[in-house]
Amino acid sequence: MTSRKFLSLMFVASFLLLLVVIGCAAPQRAAKPAEADWKFHSIVDVAFVQQYAMVPQSEGVMIIDSRPYKPKYVNGHIPTAVNIPDSQFDKLTGKLVGDKNALLIFYCGGPT
Repeated sequence: MTSRKFLSLMFVASFLLLLVVIGCAAPQRAAKPAEADWKFHSIVDVAFVQQYAMVPQSEGVMIIDSRPYKPKYVNGHIPTAVNIPDSQFDKLTGKLVGDKNALLIFYCGGPT
């Protein structure tokens, strides 16, 4: 191979490599987050929850404390609330009420 062909080949290979590097380093558009197929019905205030936080528990209502069991739940929770920490929700769905029309009220420690 002549030196001229070799230099041309090296130039083309370097150019292609540069294009690949620039293409990989270019800012990528963020993918649109997948939309959930459900939405919160609403964010409620304390007054709304208080009407359901009673002993015995109102029929058709379930209050779920999604905070960690220790130390949050054991140190205090709404009476009749069931602890289903958000980190274990998939494992503990059996604790949920079977009635699909039941009012589920989740509470947590607030935004983090």
